[in-house]
Amino acid sequence: MIDIPTASRPGPVAAEIASRLTAALSPDHLAVIDDSEKHRGHAGHDARGESHFTVEIVATAFEGQNRVARQRAVNAALADLLRDRVHALAIRARAPSEAA
Repeated sequence: MIDIPTASRPGPVAAEIASRLTAALSPDHLAVIDDSEKHRGHAGHDARGESHFTVEIVATAFEGQNRVARQRAVNAALADLLRDRVHALAIRARAPSEAA
């Protein structure tokens, strides 16, 4: 299940995050949450929006991996976005056996 919660349509960065994580990790569940508005006026806030995100992802690829390995896999799929467009990314990555 892919979920991109926004007030309306997902922005292009949120959609690209979802597309890349789906291609790289074939998640059972993926939620891409745009937290940018909560950071208005803070360092790293981008007036275009879409600068701060939370990703909740459940994927079989994470079975047997520790938290650091899971975060590295997510970061690898999004490397250039993290370098060029996304200021902050919170990652909640779990294996299906851990999902509640």
